[in-house]
Amino acid sequence: MPNQIKTIGILFFLIFVNFSAMCQDKISENKKLEDAIIKLDKSGWEAWKNKNGKWFELNTIKNFVSISSEGISNKSQVIKSTSDDCDVVSYALSEIKFIVLNDNSVLLTYIATQDGKCGGVKLNPKIRVSANYIKQNGKWLEAVYMETKIEN
Repeated sequence: MPNQIKTIGILFFLIFVNFSAMCQDKISENKKLEDAIIKLDKSGWEAWKNKNGKWFELNTIKNFVSISSEGISNKSQVIKSTSDDCDVVSYALSEIKFIVLNDNSVLLTYIATQDGKCGGVKLNPKIRVSANYIKQNGKWLEAVYMETKIEN
């Protein structure tokens, strides 16, 4: 009986070690994905500031939608406003949270402070953002961008 208990104890220990190693791999994978998605999102903000509509052509899905207090915009409207309509002086992102929804979908939420104008109208200086990215053909693309004004 003592040998059986010892064997069961060793078996549970090995299962625990194996499970822990698998969890560490998943955490490491998620951290790499988180870093890549945050970098991608920040490059979108930089593209918007620099009037680079090409970023939105290459890094958003065909049916991309942007939702803000000004309304709902599709991909072509966002690309057009990026190059024609908006003048962004500065932006900063804080309180970034990353959530894996499934193997092909993630969500970023954060607070953005911004200074600029679109269509001659001053941008909301502080907004809460949700950005959904999905994996298509092995590439992460932004699917939905949503912002809500934060009242000070």
